[in-house]
Amino acid sequence: MEARAVARHVRVSPRKARIVADLVRGQNVERALEILKYTEKAAAVPVMKTVQSAMHNLVVLSEHPLDPGDMGVKEIHVDEGRTMYRIRPRAQGRAYRIRKRSSHITVVVEHVEKPAEKKSGGKKKEKKK
Repeated sequence: MEARAVARHVRVSPRKARIVADLVRGQNVERALEILKYTEKAAAVPVMKTVQSAMHNLVVLSEHPLDPGDMGVKEIHVDEGRTMYRIRPRAQGRAYRIRKRSSHITVVVEHVEKPAEKKSGGKKKEKKK
């Protein structure tokens, strides 16, 4: 089972947000939230909120409560959002454009089944030298 969350028009450059998204791709949710909590990038906050939202969406979709350790970040990608253009006055009557970029952050979280540990019933074989 999987759930997704999308944060749209986040006022962070997609290039900067992708650096943070690459840190948590493929991690379990518990570990991803710890990584994002101690990441000193500004994009870590909206990415963390989106991961939490996807985690809560998965809990709502499932019939029973889930532990964040049992969830994994299946997909996380950052797309370009709308760019706002502003004008910066320059010398000799010129004007330069300032591009204020935004991003769309998409996170897909899935329930990960932990593999059952094998119980050995017999003795281990010793290697001959």
